[in-house]
Amino acid sequence: MIWVWFVLCLAAILFAGTRLARYGDAIAEKTGLGRMWIGLVLIAVITTMPELVTSVSSVALVGSPDLALGTLLGSCCFNLLVLALLDGLHSRTPVLSVASRRHALAAGWGAVLIGIAGVSIWRGERLSSVALGWLGIPSVVILMLYLVVMWWMFRSERRDRVDSVPYSSTQYANLDSKTVYTGFALAAAIVIAAGIALSHIGDAISLATGWGSTFVGTLFLAIATSAPELVVVFTALRMGAVDLAVGDVLGANMLNMAVIVAVDLAHGPGFVLSSVTGGHITAFAAVMMSLVVIAGLLLRQKRKLLGVVSWYAPVLIALYVFGAYALFASGTGLW
Repeated sequence: MIWVWFVLCLAAILFAGTRLARYGDAIAEKTGLGRMWIGLVLIAVITTMPELVTSVSSVALVGSPDLALGTLLGSCCFNLLVLALLDGLHSRTPVLSVASRRHALAAGWGAVLIGIAGVSIWRGERLSSVALGWLGIPSVVILMLYLVVMWWMFRSERRDRVDSVPYSSTQYANLDSKTVYTGFALAAAIVIAAGIALSHIGDAISLATGWGSTFVGTLFLAIATSAPELVVVFTALRMGAVDLAVGDVLGANMLNMAVIVAVDLAHGPGFVLSSVTGGHITAFAAVMMSLVVIAGLLLRQKRKLLGVVSWYAPVLIALYVFGAYALFASGTGLW
């Protein structure tokens, strides 16, 4: 029965995530913002809602920091894996060669934020005494870096005003503002409810299977809560809006790390990253995958290997599989 509820929650997130993306896109049109910036910030915020709600409720309601951080870090890895899947669906040329080089900056800062979280987990005991009330210093540093980077990128984007996929000013002309904002709010409510339910279901799955909450959070919950990203990026690819798709993935990864502050607050007294077990090899895998994406964006390969796949796609898949297996092995006592 628990798996039935898991599937139902996943279906709800997929359904609501589609609406969130659509109404978020409509809001972008009505406010006059560009698609590249929307993918990096607004759509990323929308599609990261399940990770935020699930991770916060995992510590606040279930009391499982491993489930919370496993969801966030696992989602980062899965998001980067999606780029490999996009490359397979993108005909002729590598998808990262079509995307703007400026995405390399977002990927690089994403790797930095993930790296800070990973080191904080690894050296958690030594950092546990360095805190601002209930907040650990690394959590605050991650949030401040995220805000500064977003501010700087917004200034740069506004100055350059380069948008590879221009908006159609009449795409959502048939939707009035009230319909757009009401639909957005309803879809967000469904995502929040499904996210809270997923945190309880994930904890129950870890107890029933004996796989450990870190592995369950990294694999099952990370994939489930990344469902809105999947919907958005594949829809954007069909539209030819590659920058929107890549921006959503990289923006979501940075935001996944920024919300650690909210998880830290929900955790209560004690630095949340020092409460997590050392099994989060996922952080290392996510950093390595981010570096591979940066290389793919900067090297600009013109053709796919044998006309089928880009060099970075199998590397991303291999790193994801390695991280998942290593985490599973450590969580079940094999390592």
